[in-house]
Amino acid sequence: MAARGLGDRDAAAGGAESPLVDVRRSARRRRTVSAYRDGDRTVVLIPARMSRAEERRWVTVMLERLAAQDARLRPSDAELLARAKDLSARWLDGRARPRSIRWASNQGARWGSCTPVDGSIRLSTRLQGMPAWVVDYVLLHELTHLLVPGHGPDFWAHVDRFPRTERARGYLEGVSATAELGLSDTDDTDDTAAATEAAATPRPARRRAPAQPAPAAEVSDRLFD
Repeated sequence: MAARGLGDRDAAAGGAESPLVDVRRSARRRRTVSAYRDGDRTVVLIPARMSRAEERRWVTVMLERLAAQDARLRPSDAELLARAKDLSARWLDGRARPRSIRWASNQGARWGSCTPVDGSIRLSTRLQGMPAWVVDYVLLHELTHLLVPGHGPDFWAHVDRFPRTERARGYLEGVSATAELGLSDTDDTDDTAAATEAAATPRPARRRAPAQPAPAAEVSDRLFD
């Protein structure tokens, strides 16, 4: 596989702010173009026979698609609030009404946290880039704390209405175990009484979905049908 790095001047988006792109050609790749993030670089995989003009065009396409994917996987605080309101309407009969939701980098051993007294919710920035249904689970989990403090049976009865609860919990446990983060979704309310209740009333054991590591962001396209 031949590789060629594109600097700012050569990157398809053009201009001084263009991302660093690493184009890799492969004789075995014939019908597809793929791209993924690797740190601060973007790797674009193309067929060896592709012309330079085609290469520039496909780099542009893939950069745009990755940017769109990044926007979906890293919603703004305002988008988080809109998603939370939709989740509340669908799974909590609209009864959970958060006043603010924001990304936070200081969540420590938690995927998210909630302060019921002021209706504020924080989500760990570690969730950014994870599948939308995982973020939705954490959002719904914290929304439920606006209705039920602690993690007793009533709490889980609400959360389990979300169809991907067990799968999301398994996913997060897999990420935590793989990275040795020790993160939990059962220590997330800023309320001592709620924490005491959660410790005294553990959730009944249930079969979990297989743990899965977080996938790398990648987009691909077929050149021909």
